[in-house]
Amino acid sequence: MKGRTMVATIRQVILVAVLTLVVLGCARAREDTTGFEVVDETTINAPFEETWQATKSALREMDLLIYTRDKRGSFVAYSDAKRHMRLLTPRRKQITITLEENGSETTNISIETIQQVYGVTMMTYPDWHSRETADNSEAVAIMDAVRAKLS
Repeated sequence: MKGRTMVATIRQVILVAVLTLVVLGCARAREDTTGFEVVDETTINAPFEETWQATKSALREMDLLIYTRDKRGSFVAYSDAKRHMRLLTPRRKQITITLEENGSETTNISIETIQQVYGVTMMTYPDWHSRETADNSEAVAIMDAVRAKLS
């Protein structure tokens, strides 16, 4: 009788261990980052092509890494990754700029800023993860630089 209760106890321990692994090891949906970005918009009194060139020039002068640029009117740029005292986690900002032609002499500019941290969780590869953004100083500086170049 004692042997049977020991086997039952071992089975229960194994079952609990397997269920724990299943629950903790299941992949989960990607974190919803809605609302993490800060969006700034303005209208520039200049043709689309001139605004595109001025934006490209402003990004280069600000030493932002231009990851993507598209002649149809979009840029994706990143600030330098810097470590802060908060757990020494590298942080950067992803800046997405969208230019839209608004008539022949005006262009709409929309700049989306997202704070990112570099890290890894139990079920992901090391990668940049979006966090809530409070500071949009780069976006304001880009808009000011574009206005200055076009005036």
